[in-house]
Amino acid sequence: MTSDDTTLDASAPWLEVDALIDDPRTRIVVCCGSGGVGKTTTAAALGVRAAERGRKVVVLTIDPARRLAQSMGISELDNVPRQVKGVDESAGGELHAMMLDMKRTFDEIVEGHADAERARAILENPFYQSLSAGFAGTQEYMAMEKLGQLRAGDAWDLIVVDTPPSRSALDFLDAPKRLGSFLDGKFIRVLMAPAKVGGRAGMKFLNVGMSMMTGTLSKLMGGQLLRDVQTFVAAMDTMFGGFRTRADATYRLLQAPGTAFLVVAAPERDALREAAYFVERLAAEQMPLAGLVLNRVHGSGAAQLSAERALAAAEALTEGLPDRAAEDEAAAPEADDANSTSRDGGSPSAENLEPAGIVDLADGKTGSRTPGGPSPATAAEHATSPSAPAAQLAAGLLRLHAERMQVLARERRTRDRFTALHPEVPVTEVGALPGDVHDLAGLRTIGDRLALRPGETEV
Repeated sequence: MTSDDTTLDASAPWLEVDALIDDPRTRIVVCCGSGGVGKTTTAAALGVRAAERGRKVVVLTIDPARRLAQSMGISELDNVPRQVKGVDESAGGELHAMMLDMKRTFDEIVEGHADAERARAILENPFYQSLSAGFAGTQEYMAMEKLGQLRAGDAWDLIVVDTPPSRSALDFLDAPKRLGSFLDGKFIRVLMAPAKVGGRAGMKFLNVGMSMMTGTLSKLMGGQLLRDVQTFVAAMDTMFGGFRTRADATYRLLQAPGTAFLVVAAPERDALREAAYFVERLAAEQMPLAGLVLNRVHGSGAAQLSAERALAAAEALTEGLPDRAAEDEAAAPEADDANSTSRDGGSPSAENLEPAGIVDLADGKTGSRTPGGPSPATAAEHATSPSAPAAQLAAGLLRLHAERMQVLARERRTRDRFTALHPEVPVTEVGALPGDVHDLAGLRTIGDRLALRPGETEV
């Protein structure tokens, strides 16, 4: 973001990132958005910046790519927060990071809400093992559970959440309700009814009242799977209400004033369309939206040179130029003849011939040269006008600049469409880096760019 062409319009409100993370009332920041837009990097950069500005931060990532661990210099992240070394703690802050282990989180819920015998029966149940390892919505639900645990523990004054990589970013909001509804729904209650009746009466109920349903389910699910489900449901009987209660409590936590949602998007049509949909959904759910982080925005240090002018200049450079390469080839034999004359009887060159190959260092006199190249006099003559290779190089650079300016224009149009539809949403832009972020220094750079005001450039 080195020019006005890549900065926000004056009408678009600016997202003040530092004010957000410095505010002690901000306790949870949720980075959300579609896949591949940089949520994990943004969450990690916010965590580093907040910690170095005095907050006690934990970053919770649900991204299985483990990029967060690599960038923070941690060999491995797991379900326990680990302190990040190398963070400047002079302001009194500190940084921890963790990666959600969804099965371990589910196991912890079972162990915390059931006696040892029942917990063991649940943990060993095949249906539970499948449910905890990969049931649709389990990852998002467990992310909500872990968030609730971290907030209740009160060990950190800021929690930064990197939402799961989903087909749709809205899954983070929807999945906990879906899983809670499943675990507390009519289907589970029907399966649980025989266990609640108990004994012979329960078997009678199962044989008479459920014979048709269980027969059908056995065909669909398999008899063993149905028995596993019923055993799981019976063991989990006392816990079902807790799932729904905790899901509702965490949902209310996300709606609380201390929570801030940051929608992360790339300056591309599909990503911003998803971001707009998410903004509308957050508003409908009455969840506090802090703003949009427009990530990987391209910039130029010569934005005053338009694409059209650059292309015209490139065309002018490559039209009607003499073939300088051919002239260089013609000049080379003449230089060789002059050197031969010097070696045969001329006075200057014999005493200047050195083993290293430097021939005739006499101030660029006609006939002096270096092996394999034109004489200094010839080079000086050619420097007064562009050679064909130099002109071609300059033209190529101008065309590359024109392509960059076309990308900038396209990103600007896409961004302006979003801000026109949602003029109330604060926006900050993060300039694209030349390479991947793989360490704390890179995360600091992202944090600096997150906090730049419109029109500012990096120091």
